[in-house]
Amino acid sequence: MPKSRAAHLSRRGVLAAGGVLGLGAVLAACGDGDTKKDSGNGSADNAKKGPWSFKDDRGTTVSTKAVPKNIVAFTGTAAALHDFGVPVKGVFGPTKLPDGKPDVQAGSLDISKVEILGNVWGEFNVEKYAALGPEVLITNMWIKDQLWFVPDESKDKILKLAPSVALWAADTTIPKVIQRHAELAESLGADPKAKNVADAKARFEKAAARLRSAAKANPGLKVLIGSGSADLFYVSAAKPGADTRYFQELGLTFVEPKVNAQGFFEELSWENVGTYKADIIMLDNRTGTLQANDLKAKPTWNQLPAVKAGQVIPRVTEPIFSYDKCAPILEDLAAAVEKAKKVS
Repeated sequence: MPKSRAAHLSRRGVLAAGGVLGLGAVLAACGDGDTKKDSGNGSADNAKKGPWSFKDDRGTTVSTKAVPKNIVAFTGTAAALHDFGVPVKGVFGPTKLPDGKPDVQAGSLDISKVEILGNVWGEFNVEKYAALGPEVLITNMWIKDQLWFVPDESKDKILKLAPSVALWAADTTIPKVIQRHAELAESLGADPKAKNVADAKARFEKAAARLRSAAKANPGLKVLIGSGSADLFYVSAAKPGADTRYFQELGLTFVEPKVNAQGFFEELSWENVGTYKADIIMLDNRTGTLQANDLKAKPTWNQLPAVKAGQVIPRVTEPIFSYDKCAPILEDLAAAVEKAKKVS
């Protein structure tokens, strides 16, 4: 479940950089002719004509006179749309690392071909956004009606320039979130039956079955969801995250922290990092959080049984919600569970 390293400690801000989809909204895509699609890689063919509408996860029906071409999206959302065959013009959110390489949340995006409107929490260049002539803005929601990485300070200016679409990224499971991204992509002209999408879906389903089998074969394991910062270690609840809730459904058992009022995680001092016993630690992999090598400098971290046993694995805390990107997450977790030993 995400939390922010932002200076302020609002609920929304705290979510932006550390460990976290009641859906059910209905797609309503309209057109006055057949949609032409690329049957090979699912790329959207913007020859689709006529009005466009989509009911998002706020319950808001977003409508435009034609299928949007100038799309701006949160980086992870843009990466998912890319995998389904929908290109975007601009992105906001973690996109480029200091060395110029893509951030983990950029997925397979060619970041040299998109306008980066903001690369960190609270950053969004409204002037560049306006210059793109945006026809729709797309992002996630971790909290109802709060648009992920759209700054509160400039939200009103941003939302005046184009309609927005928001999809849940919490309180549901990965398959449901992927399905919603697939529905949105199809409404924007992508081919849901494209071979690359079908192959990725088959791989995802196979990986899910493997993880279920691994959990059943190793039932005594307990998994802790963690995120490290200089001063605190965050232990997240499994239920809010679309990934970890799904892993629970597949049979994994997670540490249940005493979450704070926000309901997502518990903050532990490094002196108290051993409060919960675990056999596997899933460690937040996002830029801005401390990774396993960084944490070697913390003596109490080194004393944890899972750390001593080498049973610390990365957690893709903000998944890119496509079959292509989520299948490896399931495969890697299944492999870790298969070889893990009870150490707590």
